[in-house]
Amino acid sequence: MGQRMRVIVMGGGAAGFFGAIAAAEAAPDAQVTLVEAAAKPLGKVRISGGGRCNVTHHCFDPVLLVQHYPRGGKALRGAFTRFQPQDTVAWFKRRGVRLKTEADGRMFPTTDDAETIVDCLMRETRRVGVTLRTKAAVTAVEKTAGGFTVMLKSGEPLACDRLLLATGSHPPGHRLAAQLGHTIVPPVPSLFTFNVPDKALHELAGVAVDPVEAKLVVPDTKPLTQTGPLLVTHWGLSGPAVLKLSAWGARSLHDASYRATLQVNWLPSMTAEHIRAALVAAKQAVPKRAIANHCPLDLPKRLWRYWVQQAGLDDSVTWANLPKKALNQLVEAIARGTFQIQGKGVFKEEFVTCGGVKLSEVNFQTMESRRCPGLYFAGEVLDIDGVTGGFNFQSAWTTGWLAGQAIGV
Repeated sequence: MGQRMRVIVMGGGAAGFFGAIAAAEAAPDAQVTLVEAAAKPLGKVRISGGGRCNVTHHCFDPVLLVQHYPRGGKALRGAFTRFQPQDTVAWFKRRGVRLKTEADGRMFPTTDDAETIVDCLMRETRRVGVTLRTKAAVTAVEKTAGGFTVMLKSGEPLACDRLLLATGSHPPGHRLAAQLGHTIVPPVPSLFTFNVPDKALHELAGVAVDPVEAKLVVPDTKPLTQTGPLLVTHWGLSGPAVLKLSAWGARSLHDASYRATLQVNWLPSMTAEHIRAALVAAKQAVPKRAIANHCPLDLPKRLWRYWVQQAGLDDSVTWANLPKKALNQLVEAIARGTFQIQGKGVFKEEFVTCGGVKLSEVNFQTMESRRCPGLYFAGEVLDIDGVTGGFNFQSAWTTGWLAGQAIGV
């Protein structure tokens, strides 16, 4: 009888847990140890989706699924044919956790409680015999003839035959990957809100419009467009349309020091001519009414008043007295309202970065390193990021599962 295979999984997040469980299931005789620096594992899982945990997205076609990944979509296409959202749903269902789909396609546990997912993953690690070690920060990894030596901050060395790095987007994980021969694409934030220095706009905080068509113009790059809900906040603009633009424009926005222009079509179902016609009709239908108090379009009242003020009209101006220049300004503002972005805010539910281990250096059939045999990767340590909606968790489940399966072979 040979010695038991020893596997160490670094990182107690979604990808690390999934990888450790998959490895222990694929190789029941292996000794699988999961090491996590924090006192409590699965931190991101606990807070995702406002504490409800947006487990995955109801997109069961790999070809469509990869379109939600600004970086990594091409590499994930094959991976998703082997483990995709449908498989995630089935995985949790077999373990007593049912998921439900919301109108926008996001999937949550039916309990609406992230602890359901945390408890399931903790229970599974115990069931399959994974040893979980918390408060176990790793300071160094050394390649040895037969595998690796992982040095803990406490000074304790842990030897293993195979190592799975699932350290998320944290610099220490990237540093270890680089020491083991990997190229790191510099990480930059990927999901964030736009800061717009406009006090009058900030007063509209809480106003939401669904859908808008938002176009991001970053100097010297091709404009990006997204359609979806937009939310006005105390510091600028947020909501799915903005978060998607922040993901697709992550690198160019970073390079432009987060200075850019956002053009918003508040009524994408109408052309500028339709909007003009509606305003002209109001001029004839209600000439004596104050423009500020009568919006002939399907827009929030506070937003309409903002645009009326931006056009230089005070609250007493009636429709009969609407100057042609102001009418043109209103049409332009609603069809192509322009905002100057000066900086980024935070989107607290998702701490997503783009950047990480260069994808061409990883075999996506097995998630094994092409540079260092016996080393595997899963989750956000890789240069993969998805837009908001459960896609980042799905790439964590998929890469974790594939790595665990391959490690266990």
